Amino acid sequence: MGLKPGSEKLKAMAAMSRPRVKLWMVRAVTTVLLWIFIVQLSAMTDVLGPRVLKGLPSCLSSSSSSRDFSSVSLVSSPRKVVQKIVVPPKRLYRNNGYLMVSCNGGLNQMRSAICDMVAIARNLNVTLVVPELDKTSFWADPSDFHDIFDVDHFINSLRDEVRIVKELPPRLKRRAQMGLIHSMPPVSWSDISYYHNQILPLIKKHKVVHLNRTDARLANNGLSPEIQNLRCKVNFKSLKFTPQIEKLGKRVIKILREKGPYLVLHLRYEMDMLAFSGCTHGCTQKEADELEKLRYAYPWWKEKVIDSNQKRNEGLCPLTPEETALVLRALNIDKNMQIYIAAGQIYGGKRRMASLISSFPNVVRKETLLKPQDLRYFQNHSSQMAALDYFVSLGSDIFVPTYDGNMAKVVEGHRRYLGFKKTILLDRKSIVPLIDRYNNGTMNWDEFASEIKSVHKNKMGKPSLRSISADKPKEEDYFYSNPHECFGNFELRDSL
Repeated sequence: MGLKPGSEKLKAMAAMSRPRVKLWMVRAVTTVLLWIFIVQLSAMTDVLGPRVLKGLPSCLSSSSSSRDFSSVSLVSSPRKVVQKIVVPPKRLYRNNGYLMVSCNGGLNQMRSAICDMVAIARNLNVTLVVPELDKTSFWADPSDFHDIFDVDHFINSLRDEVRIVKELPPRLKRRAQMGLIHSMPPVSWSDISYYHNQILPLIKKHKVVHLNRTDARLANNGLSPEIQNLRCKVNFKSLKFTPQIEKLGKRVIKILREKGPYLVLHLRYEMDMLAFSGCTHGCTQKEADELEKLRYAYPWWKEKVIDSNQKRNEGLCPLTPEETALVLRALNIDKNMQIYIAAGQIYGGKRRMASLISSFPNVVRKETLLKPQDLRYFQNHSSQMAALDYFVSLGSDIFVPTYDGNMAKVVEGHRRYLGFKKTILLDRKSIVPLIDRYNNGTMNWDEFASEIKSVHKNKMGKPSLRSISADKPKEEDYFYSNPHECFGNFELRDSL
């Protein structure tokens, strides 16, 4: 039976369309492959990507490519340049376990303790958990480590020294949360052999040990150069404040610098300092009673019965605002100098500050330089406030502490590291009798000023060696006030 004419026509058309379909498929596949190639090439080069997507013929010449890219980057939204962070290679070592630490005290006591704990962890070949900050002291600051310090920088900058983690592995973390880990205070002023002989065996036995006190738990002297230099590395390189704190600190410095040089006065005359020390010179009887009551309210302030006059005569009390004004005048500090008060609320308020402000009218505080909203996140966070003061203190032309507390010592050492920036170390034991003689009229102003200058001639933060007292570590110079091992080869002979 023969085919119908219509069927023959359809077959003929189908035969003719097959080559066309094949050609279309080849073109489609080629186009897809070509597009994939272009996209891959675009991903590999920053130049071709935006142009290919825009359909621009950027591949015609290298010169046109450069020109076109420049115009695109200027006219279009500029790309954000991400600076590559270079981190040191990890130090490889067999981990002996985990070390947890709970720091105690104020910001700068905790700061130096963190440096000590890193050095100890490195020497014991253990993993350090990011230190916990004190939340139960007088200041009751709820800040965590990451609220004050750049925690990622802290961890990464020390990769070549010791492994640091933000928390324990899950199993050990559960044990810690249940209180099933070995917790203890290390012995104060210990050398590294104590940690090798007493602490390391406990870490190996329990897998994790928690040191619940960290203040002054490592000796000032008698340690290897490697340990001393690591303490400095942590203090000066790894413990960076958060970007928020540094940004605000830079703004304060900029405001001050716009009006000229400035002096930072660490006026340690807050309520907690006076209650703890028992120093009540210049206070009313009502204020003295209030301070005594506060001292008895805190059991860890062990000294309760204190003779204020005796302590003052021994140079163990912070200078009062009135005494400080006299000393600054005697040292010929320009009365127009900006004086930034790095401290909390001064006890006695305006009444006690009147003499200082009368002598130096340009007295300022962070609260007077910044708007309230700038400090809103810092309120009730004394450690963050102290961090801001620390940052501003490092940038000052002159730093003057009125008491040798932890901030005074650590800032002094940091300013030495920055090039022996001028730091006036007030000799309170010599100052007090001179002030009393001036106030009772047995010494005139010129004599008083001359004596004050003479006493402080060699107390300006110049290069020197720490004093060492092996049997009385509390009485020797604090490592962090003068870590001279970390300053390189500077000339000491003229200062000894």
